[in-house]
Amino acid sequence: MNRSILGVLCAGLCCSPALQAADRQSVSDLPEWLGARIDPVHASLTGWVDDASRSIDGFFGTNDSLTVENRSYLRVSEEMEWLESEGFSHDFNLRFRLDVPTTRERLRLIIESDPEEAQGTLSEQGANRLRGDLRDRRSSVMGLEQRGRTDKRSGWENRFTGGVKFRLPLDPFLRFTSERLWSLGEGPWELSSYNRLSWFDSDGYSARSRWDIGRPLDDVHHLRFVTQFQWQEELDKLEMSQSAEINRIIDSRSAIRYAAVAVAQSLSSPRVEDYYLQALYRRDIHRGFVFADVVPELHFPREANFDPRWALTLRLEMYFRGDFVWQN
Repeated sequence: MNRSILGVLCAGLCCSPALQAADRQSVSDLPEWLGARIDPVHASLTGWVDDASRSIDGFFGTNDSLTVENRSYLRVSEEMEWLESEGFSHDFNLRFRLDVPTTRERLRLIIESDPEEAQGTLSEQGANRLRGDLRDRRSSVMGLEQRGRTDKRSGWENRFTGGVKFRLPLDPFLRFTSERLWSLGEGPWELSSYNRLSWFDSDGYSARSRWDIGRPLDDVHHLRFVTQFQWQEELDKLEMSQSAEINRIIDSRSAIRYAAVAVAQSLSSPRVEDYYLQALYRRDIHRGFVFADVVPELHFPREANFDPRWALTLRLEMYFRGDFVWQN
């Protein structure tokens, strides 16, 4: 696939007026026969996720677990990636999150797969790729979390977590997470800060920080500038990234993000490892629980002497979550 063909393909998929205008009042892009097969399976698995999470919440919390909002979910995704000079690869991924809201005033049980400590370098995260060949599949964790303040606008929201990663032998971990959100003056600008210090027995220490400043430009556009820092003991390098993003809502079921990103390493003599331009088009293709992403990218990596390298990611995701409301 040469660059011109790839460029036409990306432009067609991301910006096609047919995609943006067709069936704006509909809730599905799938054929009726396929939707009829998917819906019963989704309803069954969603019910299981909801029942299981509420049962666990009731055991650790209160009887209110049967009625309060529960944000537990299971996500199934299939991803195909094409990298210039490397060819095609694909990955199947499961991610789950258990929410137990009625234990909020006590120690809160946390069960999740794919924690951020297992998501690789900033370059891999920023390109929004799963990179299944580089990631540890045995990365599900379980622990107890103690929460402090819950209003990020009035002060720092701090959380302490301790638990184990599911592997043999069991891998204990500790985390401290702190978040804050500020409104800047009387204008529309907001600044958010997310910071986490982690220790895993197998991987050692890691630290990450994200500072996100943004504002709405109008009813459908939002401007963001995101600065990230990350240090992992096993790499022993400080990574930094800076991105400028414009997010646009196309319609009630579609959105697109345009981003320009620079990724650098080292504190004493920082150098840029990769520049890239990215467009991420996301579409709700079926009733609010099946989504498709198309992500074309143009990279200028140092390892290729900053010569341009194309990449294309296609992703399909299905969510099973508690309190799901069907779109009719």
